[in-house]
Amino acid sequence: MAPMSDKVVVERVEEACSDLRSGRHGGDVAQHGDRALALIGNERVSLTDEDNKRIRKKTDKVILAILIWVYFLQILDKSVLGYGATFGLQKATHLTGNQYSMVGSIAPIAQLAWQPFSSFLIVKVPHRILMPSLCLGWGIAQASMAACHSYGDLLAARFFLGLFEAGCLPLFSIITSQWYRRAEQPVRVAAWYGMNGLATIAASALSYGLGHIPSATLESWQIIFLFVGLVTIVTAPFVYWKLDNDIPSARFLSESDKPKALERLRANQTGTGSREFRWSHILELALEPKTYLWVGLSMLLNVGASVTNTFGPLILNGLGFDKYLTSLLNIPFGAMQITVILLASWAAQRFRIKSAILVVLVVPVIAGLAMLYTISHTKPHEGALLAGYYLLAFLFGGNPLLVAWIVGNTAGTTKKAAMMSVYNAASSAGNIVGPLLFNSADAPTYHPGLRAVLGIFVALAACTSIQAANLMFLNKLQERKRVKNGKPAKLVDHSMEAHYHDADDQLDPSVGIAEGDAEAQPSRHKIGDQAFLDLTDRQNDEFVYIY
Repeated sequence: MAPMSDKVVVERVEEACSDLRSGRHGGDVAQHGDRALALIGNERVSLTDEDNKRIRKKTDKVILAILIWVYFLQILDKSVLGYGATFGLQKATHLTGNQYSMVGSIAPIAQLAWQPFSSFLIVKVPHRILMPSLCLGWGIAQASMAACHSYGDLLAARFFLGLFEAGCLPLFSIITSQWYRRAEQPVRVAAWYGMNGLATIAASALSYGLGHIPSATLESWQIIFLFVGLVTIVTAPFVYWKLDNDIPSARFLSESDKPKALERLRANQTGTGSREFRWSHILELALEPKTYLWVGLSMLLNVGASVTNTFGPLILNGLGFDKYLTSLLNIPFGAMQITVILLASWAAQRFRIKSAILVVLVVPVIAGLAMLYTISHTKPHEGALLAGYYLLAFLFGGNPLLVAWIVGNTAGTTKKAAMMSVYNAASSAGNIVGPLLFNSADAPTYHPGLRAVLGIFVALAACTSIQAANLMFLNKLQERKRVKNGKPAKLVDHSMEAHYHDADDQLDPSVGIAEGDAEAQPSRHKIGDQAFLDLTDRQNDEFVYIY
């Protein structure tokens, strides 16, 4: 079957939407719907749990594999700055005072400035075009850092690095939400976000190996920057070759599998993607308290992450280790990142709760910061200080949980893209603030910075608890809305179950009309009819918030 043109897609979406018009959504729905409607319309597709597993496996082999590799390169390109500093970057480029801190902060500043454009591009530009373009851009910026000889050169190169990386995390989050069930998302987010740890290991090993290369023309830090930048540049055309825009255009799925791949996502109630940018979604996002709680969580969490990425090697170096051993000692730190990310995401999928696990992850981070702050930085205490530094790896389990938590609680293509851009903006703000808390004059202990970050993580635990309570309250409001519309107050959230069930399979005897609402009549529509209408979580009364 030949791929459908955008004109045909729009016509089929409008035709399908017209069959699904109901109540207050009427005219609006006729104009706005997921591209999925062009393929399945208002029909339900039958599939088994075996079909579900087979399609998920195919998706993992193509989509997840691309996300893992490209995200690995993005983190690698970002994190080698610290190793460049270990191998003489500051001296070679004549950095003084807080200039290195500013070089570390300029990339997230660029990300922060670009977020409004990023959310628009994610909606309007096909993913197959957008991702390789971003990859090529930040690869060129990273390779260009090898030619930097001054503070101004470094600022310019890192600015463009941040600019092209700005859409990376929001785009990856959107792609994950548009290809996987909500129950599958935490582990998939962990798979690509876990590249933080693998990139740390790779950066350590590469820095150690490349740092030993003798060269009459290039310094060690230049070789490191040039190598990782060129690998990223070569990857861009490969991404264009393998990536697909969405399920209807997926080349790795058969024509019979595409409707099934869409149907298995119906219970998500978060949609599968639209090319229309809707300002009403932006307004709703701006008026919601949970948006600002997500912002707070993202910013607080990433203040700590930026500390380890930018100052981790320098902190280790301050413990008395030489530059080569400093590089190698970050390998166990990277291994801990991977382990924590996978365990935390598995626990979130197994127990279907994210807020409590996020709070638990904060505890060892606070302990590690307290150790680095209170233990004397002298020779006999190297082991204890190293253990305290390694405990900071637990903070990396927080971001994939937070990303999966946000995308699982946000519906509507524009709203979701904007929310993830806001998340990334807050993350960038955290990455800006983090390095600035650490002044080279405070080396090697960095006590003022550690004290500030310690307070930040205590605030993070409190903010997580508040958001969980807020989502519980929103579920109560959704129940009242459903009863008013003649639907069961409580719904079985099949999107969070390990095995596939039809979205309208509501056979749980505990599910029914709320007590005291005997006049409410069963809905004339099946549960899930609104799943592909590009409605927001607030517009769709069948949406269930997860906490």
